Amino acid sequence: MPAHNTVTVGRRKTAVARVILIPGNGTVTINKRPLEQYFPIATLRQDVLKPFEVTQTTGKYDVHVNVEGGGPTGQAGATSLSIARALIAVTEEHRAPLRAAGLVTRDPRMVERKKYGQRKARKRFQFSKR
Repeated sequence: MPAHNTVTVGRRKTAVARVILIPGNGTVTINKRPLEQYFPIATLRQDVLKPFEVTQTTGKYDVHVNVEGGGPTGQAGATSLSIARALIAVTEEHRAPLRAAGLVTRDPRMVERKKYGQRKARKRFQFSKR
């Protein structure tokens, strides 16, 4: 386990998370706030910490996250991807279990743009025959 800090980037929807992974005792800081305060919803906290559970490294690293853009779900997904990438950067052995859990793949789904002459991307204005 190298003593240097590992910096990685993760993206989901329009959220971008930059993660610094430091060997430590497992504290997670997001935008200078503790994890429980930044993500009050339990499922989002689980999403963020899932890479550690899969690789059995819970409590071995301190995480400093700088996340911006998007909403809570996108930010949690971006943070999770970034943590997974950081764990792979620490040791290549983590790649197989993280890949099996689907935590290494960047979710490509983005919001479709609104089209002109329509209410939204696919929803149209009401059609009137007469």
